[in-house]
Amino acid sequence: MKRLFSVLSVVIAMGMLLSACAPAASNKVRVVTDATWPPFEMLDEKTKEIQGLDMDIMKAIAADQGFEVEFINVPFDSALAGLSQCQYDAGISAITITEERKKTMAFSDPYFEAGQIVTVNAANTAINSVDDLKGKKVGAQIGTTGAIEANKIEGVQFTGYDTIDPAFLAVMSNQIDAVIADNPLALGYVSKNTDKLKTVGKIFTEENYGIAVCPKNTELLAKINKGLANVKAAGKIEELSKTWMSK
Repeated sequence: MKRLFSVLSVVIAMGMLLSACAPAASNKVRVVTDATWPPFEMLDEKTKEIQGLDMDIMKAIAADQGFEVEFINVPFDSALAGLSQCQYDAGISAITITEERKKTMAFSDPYFEAGQIVTVNAANTAINSVDDLKGKKVGAQIGTTGAIEANKIEGVQFTGYDTIDPAFLAVMSNQIDAVIADNPLALGYVSKNTDKLKTVGKIFTEENYGIAVCPKNTELLAKINKGLANVKAAGKIEELSKTWMSK
């Protein structure tokens, strides 16, 4: 009996020791983004840290709901594919909420309104709106709503780019006629290249950005929506948008 008691004591003690050494459940949410879309997400040239409006919004939500965030930088189409397969917990990358995307991932409530606009070379006088793009050479980033809209245009000669930078560079050098992209992004590029780029016409789509979530993680989606509502009510998104849009 004493021997049995001794064995049980050792087993219990070992169990307690292993329990004490076991790591605590992770409170970190893995958030995917494509850091090539200023001012929403970009890499700091010096620190290589991912920063931008989206990052600050996600951090504010995380702080409100008591979880940590780990940002992961991958190409946009890879981010969407990974989210649909739950390789990541969530994604924030100026992702437009669409019915097609809702089939493979969940979305938070909207947090930003945007739309597509046409950007051309500053010297271009032939293109004045999206209606003038028939049969033209048009570029956009692969997987974006800009690419979707470009391919709807009759006779368009479409060029897809892994990131948006080369598309705007191609317009500046007249390799393509126009870029279709989200208006905040386009205006940011134009403001830094006023002698080389200009937007033409009006915003021709109505879109809302949402935070994408692994479709299996309903608990995380609920937390994000609750945090987003609190951050909105506090005026934080408006404040952050003014800061980042002015940079």
